[in-house]
This record gives sequence, structure tokens and C-alpha cells, in this order.
Amino acid sequence: MQMTKEQEIRANSDAIDGFEPARRAILGEALGLVPFDGWTSVTIDRAAARAGIGSATARAAFPGGPGDLLRYWSDATDAAMIRAMDAPEFADLRIRDKVAFALRARIDALRPCKEAVRRAAAALALPTHGMLGARLAWKTADAAWRAMDDQSTDINYYSKRAMLAGVWTSVLARWLADDSEHEAATNAFLNARIENVMQVEKAKTRFRELGIDPAKPIEWLAKLRYPARGKKPSDETA
Repeated sequence: MQMTKEQEIRANSDAIDGFEPARRAILGEALGLVPFDGWTSVTIDRAAARAGIGSATARAAFPGGPGDLLRYWSDATDAAMIRAMDAPEFADLRIRDKVAFALRARIDALRPCKEAVRRAAAALALPTHGMLGARLAWKTADAAWRAMDDQSTDINYYSKRAMLAGVWTSVLARWLADDSEHEAATNAFLNARIENVMQVEKAKTRFRELGIDPAKPIEWLAKLRYPARGKKPSDETA
């Protein structure tokens, strides 16, 4: 599966700076501490001590503090999602089923640490991490589409990722509040959201069949207001 450019840069950086083992060990310990201490610098220090890693190494591994640790965990979870999408049966699924598979795979990766996820969602809702939360949701959506071999380069590139990022964040919120058996409520919510997205895609296809480019709304609205010479507005919309 194809990695995003940022994931490639980060992977190369990890290989060059030599801190990947420390990052992995600190994260492993931190996930057990976060439910009690939150995503804080104290958690990083305690996790490093438990892993037998010095504080100087911990600071070098996560120079941005808790934000860097959250980013590292999100990247690791994206990687787990991509690995799951590499299953042989995945290639034969419909797009809507691929999207559902991807988001369920990411939830599967998060399930053992649900309380840590809850604390992460709370941390990312703070003003200090607001932009980080948006970037991580976008990266997750981008990773999923790339793993589905999405080749779009026009406005569809952005619209697909924006919609999937919105679906993912809403599904994650529903999952965090879900206490139903076998997470039936989350599955139903996910299916409903994907159906919403597919309806938008169907509408865009219909627009194109009518000669309307959804990527250029101003252009086709202008056609309605200023029809081609010799035509009446009713001719354009008939």
C-alpha cells in the first residue's frame, strides 16, 4: 500500500535519527498510563522511565511533547489500518465496502486502548491541539484513499478526503460512546454515514451527465443566470 509523502518523510527520519525504538517503547508504556494521567509531558517522562529510557532521549524522540506522541500513535494506527487493507479479499470489495472496511480496521487497532482514545479525543479538542486534530483526521482519510489506489488529482482529491475525514471523526465519536453489543450502534452509524457520502457521489455523477461540472459551481450557476446567446434560461434547465 502506498504511504503518504509525510509518512515517507517520517519513516525516513525515524530510520536516520535512530529514535524509532525509543518512540515505540515509550508509546507502549504511555498507552497504559494515559487513562490516568492524560496525554501530558509527565506521561512521557513516566513512560520513558518504565521503558528504561533516559529523559534526554525521551525529549529528543518527542521534541514536540504530547502532540508529537499523539501524532506518532495516529501514524502507527494508520499503518495498522493500511496493513489490514492489504488482505486478499479487500481488492474485490465495492468502494463503499472498502471505506467501511478501512474505518472498521482502524477501530480494531484502537479497541484495546479505548480509554486512551477517549483521552486523546479530549486532548485534541483543546485549543492547543485543535489544528493537530484536523491534520490527523485528514492524514487518516488520505491514507485510506491511497490504500484504495485513489488516483484523483483534481478537486475530487480534496472532496474525498474532506468527506472521509468527517465520516471518520463522527464514527470515532459514536464508537467512544457505544456500549451496545458487538458495537452494533457504531456499525449502523458507519453504514448510514457511508450511504450519505455515496448519495453525494451519485449526485455529482448526475450533474456531470447534465453537463454540469461540480468542481465549477460558479460557472454553471452563471450559465443559469446568463444563458448562451439565443437561448432562454428555461432552455438551460429544461
